[in-house]
Amino acid sequence: MRYYGQYRILLAVAALAVSCGPGPGDLPEIVEFNRHVRPILSDRCFVCHGPDGGTREAKLRLDLREVATAKRDDYERPAIVPGRPRQSELVRRISHADPDQRMPPLDSRRPLTEHQIALLERWIEQGATWEAHWSYIPPQRPTPPRTELGEPFVRNPIDQFVVARLEKARHRPSPQADAVTLVRRLHFDLTGLPPDPKEVERFAADHRPDAYERLVDRLLASPQFGERMAMLWLDLVRYADTDGFHADLHRNISPFRDYVIRAFNTNKRFDQFTREQLAGDLLPHATYEQRVAAGFNRLGQTTREGGAQPKEYLAVYAADRVRTVATTWLGSTMECAECHDHKFDPITQADFYRMASFFADIKEQGVYLNGNLLPPEMPLPSGPESAALGELDRRSEQLHRVAAPRQVLDAVLRKRELLLESVPQMIATTAVEPRPVRLLRRGNWQDNRGPVVEPDVPDFLPPLDVDGRRPTRLDLADWLVSRENPLTARVFVNHLWAKFFGTGISKVLDDLGSQGEWPTHPDLLDWLAVEFMESGWDVKHSIRTIVTSATYRQSSALPPEQRGFDPENRYFARQARMQLEGELVRDNALAVSGLLSRKIGGPSVKPYQPEDYWSDIQTFGAEGPASEWVPSEGEDRYRRGLYTYWKRSFLHPAMMAFDVPDRQECTAQRPRSNTPLQALVLLNDPSFVEAARAFAQRVIEQGGDRFEERLQWAYKQALSRPADAAEVEELSRLFKDQRASYTDHPAETVTVRRVGQSAPATESPEAELAAWTAVARAIFNLHEMVTRY
Repeated sequence: MRYYGQYRILLAVAALAVSCGPGPGDLPEIVEFNRHVRPILSDRCFVCHGPDGGTREAKLRLDLREVATAKRDDYERPAIVPGRPRQSELVRRISHADPDQRMPPLDSRRPLTEHQIALLERWIEQGATWEAHWSYIPPQRPTPPRTELGEPFVRNPIDQFVVARLEKARHRPSPQADAVTLVRRLHFDLTGLPPDPKEVERFAADHRPDAYERLVDRLLASPQFGERMAMLWLDLVRYADTDGFHADLHRNISPFRDYVIRAFNTNKRFDQFTREQLAGDLLPHATYEQRVAAGFNRLGQTTREGGAQPKEYLAVYAADRVRTVATTWLGSTMECAECHDHKFDPITQADFYRMASFFADIKEQGVYLNGNLLPPEMPLPSGPESAALGELDRRSEQLHRVAAPRQVLDAVLRKRELLLESVPQMIATTAVEPRPVRLLRRGNWQDNRGPVVEPDVPDFLPPLDVDGRRPTRLDLADWLVSRENPLTARVFVNHLWAKFFGTGISKVLDDLGSQGEWPTHPDLLDWLAVEFMESGWDVKHSIRTIVTSATYRQSSALPPEQRGFDPENRYFARQARMQLEGELVRDNALAVSGLLSRKIGGPSVKPYQPEDYWSDIQTFGAEGPASEWVPSEGEDRYRRGLYTYWKRSFLHPAMMAFDVPDRQECTAQRPRSNTPLQALVLLNDPSFVEAARAFAQRVIEQGGDRFEERLQWAYKQALSRPADAAEVEELSRLFKDQRASYTDHPAETVTVRRVGQSAPATESPEAELAAWTAVARAIFNLHEMVTRY
């Protein structure tokens, strides 16, 4: 009964919270269309009275002022009469006493609240001013607002925007986090790996005024920075090692992943990064790297199923490219216009197929029926191989010039052919004569009645400048990163903000349209976007600006005064606590254990996974890396998670448990879960058990002689802090119990020692090593091991 009583109290509190929500009297002094009105109309009205003519009712569009305010046949008055809410048909219908007359209709199950009705009435009363959607207006650099607070709460313009909003709400930012938290936060955010204890000590002891900035610069220059940032981009462009459909077979694509890592490490301009991926093959005198980058166009899923229809799958591939480009660069849900005009945004179905037409020049097949090949492919020779090929080409030209005997020339050509066969291949983007693209009625690939469309961009955005010629993928790339494009810079800096604060300034990262969210700090988002463009699309500059702000350096502890004020931290009055991404959870354990290989690039690798996990894979006789999981040998078994072989239909189960996407589609935002399965992975997955044993070996060899001395050493290595008295007592009990158990059952120590390929040193007593392995597994299961504070 005690729990039932508590349950009733919780219900009462929840009901009270609902009843205390915004009411008709809690209205802003000035009602703004974009901030207050558009979200209501988009969520409740645009389905029937929005951009999509196919489902429009009563010939009424509420997204266009000239239609909403016009006199219509069969109606006594316009839907909206600016300045006169009582003369507006919209107000009459949304507040009608008769449920059958009230809008939205009952069967929509989306009634308006009293607060929303009052907002609409006040907006009309104030003149019903429409605005273009905020994200479609080119950003201008706003002046950072003045604040009462100065340092240490305000260090750069980012802080001015954040603190000004907090001061308006009569609140203050959180204090700066301690030195250990800051150094760990920066390491996880910028490299994805934990700091070495000596690095923590150096930073804590460095009292120079620019010590923090020096640390930031060192980490931005680290080769691991590119690996950390690549994770974000590989999710967006749906990078994987397999083709996804049907048998989900292997494709040669890993050089593209390495290109992305290099691009972030060398701080390649984002505009050039964009051009090379969309149209690297079209650039004048395209280099190997640029042709590798153009592999972006071949990253989508493809099929090799014998009964598949080539025409159908060419339409599937085209739609996938439109979705990916629109999400990645425009933050737009253009996929909603594949079968009809978009119901909420001004994107027409013609816009969808015009975008698809940009990619109609890519040489490809609807169905690939040639084993593990996905032609066209291109060779990727190493330095010595390139030199050898060049020498053979020169020799061949020389033989042609001197009219050498045919058999001599054939021998040289055969030698070149054999060398090329041994060189790694990668699927390539090759431009051919564009095939015609039709608007598919209702998205039906079998319906050929739609008009042929030419490449173009949506009408509501700035136009292309191509002087009447057919636009190419390179024109599309140039348009995406033009100063006039209102979306691309906003979308990318919003991703960066979410990476470092857990939530974007506009929360829905893949939709800056009407169904997305009004930014919590719109001027800050615009300032960051303009700063990004005017810095020369400098990614490291933008990141440095964010992570050197006082806002980023705040403590992530939740002060009591913020619990009721901002539980979701949308004011950014504190830092966020975030679970590490799935790849980094394992990377962290390997780094702490000493097993991690920091080798960068190369073919994907296969760490441990359950033996029978791929037993049900049906590859229909096809062979190759996607058909059988054979664990990698040597250091490749301990590579970072982003190098793990990415089979879309059978994602590595440990990474899946930590919400890593399968990348069948573009992923802008990973979910974050907290499940018992994750704890079981940390305890029992062979990678973590082996890492715990290797860590235990280090503890015994380097941590000292006494238990507490060793435990404190282990905590410093794993968590950058000492263990407290309660932890020492608890883990001491665990150690003694486990050592006694392994002493009584020595055969069980053999099981511990045999996990993984790394051989433990024989000098350590077996029971002691096994007991310390149990302690290490407990440490690996601590919240701090999988959390960035």
